[in-house]
Amino acid sequence: MPGEETTSPRIWPRRHPWLTTLGIMIAAIIVLILLWDWNWFKRPIERYVHAKTGRELHIDGNLDVDLGRMTRVSADGLRFGNAPWSKEKEMAKTDRLAFAFALWPAIFQRDFRVPELRLTNPDVLLEKGPDGQGNWVFKDQEDTRGKQPEFRSLWIDDGRLRFVDAKGKTDIDIRVDSEARGKNESGPPIVVAGKGRWKGNPFTMQGRGESPLDLRNADEPYRIDVRATAGPTSAHAVGTLLDPLRMRDFDLKLSISGQNMDDLYPLLGIALPPTPPYSLNGRFTREVKSLTRSTWKYDGLSGKVGDSDLAGFAHFTTGKPRPRLDADLRSKRLDLDDLAGFIGGAPKASGGEKSNPELAARAANQAASGKLFPRDEFKLEKLRAMDANVRLRATRINTQTLPVDDMDARMKLEAGVMTLAPLNFGVADGDIRSTIRMDAREGSVIRTRADITAKGLTLGKLMPKVKLGQNAIGSLGGDIKINTTGNSIAKMLGNADGQADVGMGRGSISKLLMEMAAIDIAGILKVKLTGDKQLPVRCAFGDFDIKNGVMNTRALAFDTDDTVITGSGTISLRDERLDLTLKPKTRRFSPLSLRSPLYVQGSFTHPSIRPDYKRVGLRAAAAVALGAVTAPAAALAATTDLGSAKGRQYCGQPKG
Repeated sequence: MPGEETTSPRIWPRRHPWLTTLGIMIAAIIVLILLWDWNWFKRPIERYVHAKTGRELHIDGNLDVDLGRMTRVSADGLRFGNAPWSKEKEMAKTDRLAFAFALWPAIFQRDFRVPELRLTNPDVLLEKGPDGQGNWVFKDQEDTRGKQPEFRSLWIDDGRLRFVDAKGKTDIDIRVDSEARGKNESGPPIVVAGKGRWKGNPFTMQGRGESPLDLRNADEPYRIDVRATAGPTSAHAVGTLLDPLRMRDFDLKLSISGQNMDDLYPLLGIALPPTPPYSLNGRFTREVKSLTRSTWKYDGLSGKVGDSDLAGFAHFTTGKPRPRLDADLRSKRLDLDDLAGFIGGAPKASGGEKSNPELAARAANQAASGKLFPRDEFKLEKLRAMDANVRLRATRINTQTLPVDDMDARMKLEAGVMTLAPLNFGVADGDIRSTIRMDAREGSVIRTRADITAKGLTLGKLMPKVKLGQNAIGSLGGDIKINTTGNSIAKMLGNADGQADVGMGRGSISKLLMEMAAIDIAGILKVKLTGDKQLPVRCAFGDFDIKNGVMNTRALAFDTDDTVITGSGTISLRDERLDLTLKPKTRRFSPLSLRSPLYVQGSFTHPSIRPDYKRVGLRAAAAVALGAVTAPAAALAATTDLGSAKGRQYCGQPKG
């Protein structure tokens, strides 16, 4: 209207200059963020990591950031440097690393919450250096100032993990992949499969473990389920590890099986004798006694070795000048053949006995050699490699030939000296108690001392395969004391010096058996017609001097009311041969006694007992001649034993 002052609206930026400026800045920042090349941050990040760890980090690929309330970051081609002493240039690398984090807590609280971390084709090398320190120890590892990132989930695609300990001859190479998280699992678990060398021995493994993120808390158990195979030896471990990188502690149910316990020596350093196939189960833990000393415990042990059951515990202590094995084992049913490896032998592979190809071949060679005593030598390096205190008790013994009832043995090994004390066997209702000391400390030959005592052995049970001897009554005892040298049982017995004696008091034995021993035809016919009965035994004894592996008889006699058998000769432990002459004499008149010596000869594995055929023939010929020339009554005189041995007593006679 005319005369009114017109007012035009002011432009908004002029009315709100500061708000306009702020809006322009925000818009510019948004445009800058959208167009910004995040690769500019690669070098600052690399320098920061190098300053913190002393290792080089290279981001060869693209670095991308997607800002938001949950900010996402990805980086391609990452390489992380190794320790300076390593021959490998890189400790870790990955094709791609991707993660997300909550932006506002990170900015205002320095609280980095990472709900998921993903790695594509990661390759990690864990390695021990010459001084035993791992390459996972960094420059500022102990600097824990400020809050650490909180990772809640880790996913691995086609990963690789290697562990190398050159000094320990160990090189492990496994593939690692994540799988879907279970109901009660904190993060995606991993499955592993790989191979390598453990202390120089090739092996394969496969298994499953909890999310690697669970390893960050060294005080929380980490659950695993792993199977491994090294040659013929297999193991299955299920349980938990505590601080696995430092092997601080663990609690595992461990099953281990194999063809031969001797195979454990190169794997674990436990020196055990050759055994048949075995399978054991138990709880495997460790007790740390000091920074350098630990005891590895296998408790609640149960299983089988060959045809024998086994239960008890075994503890193996490391960190001393020599490792030490402590064990207490029991068997309800022990096959004596399964202990053959302890004396350098091998269990028989026939008759359904459990064995393995190596021991079966050894048993075949032993049988083909025609020798009884094992010739495989004890390994001196094993006797000197560790100490031990092992007890083995068996309530029932299975054996094909000997009437062994039970066993109680303790083996101590210290600084190359092995002592078996006691080494007790229940035999034929009696006992055989032994103390054996083997000294392998010096030189290349073992020096051995043995002291063996037998008491209360039942005569009848010592002849289980002799029908006429099964009802014999009598109690035997004896002593053997030897000193010797040699690295095998055969050598030890072949070089033995000492003495041995065996004796029996009153008892009884089959009359027919004694008549046959005396080759008394009339007596045999009479027993056959009237029936066998037990003949009283006055006593029996043998006394031997042992020199250079040969047992020489000083006295040998078996005295009954009817017949006396005396003997002389040698038993060669060196050549495993018998050369004894037994002279039976009747105490009464016998019209048809051929009165011929019996010769016990041959090898230990193929002995023979025969009469003196020449003397038997001459006496028979004389009978024929006298019968033709004079009269039948004169013929009887040629075969008559007038009982010249009557009244002679051997029992109580001084030996020698």
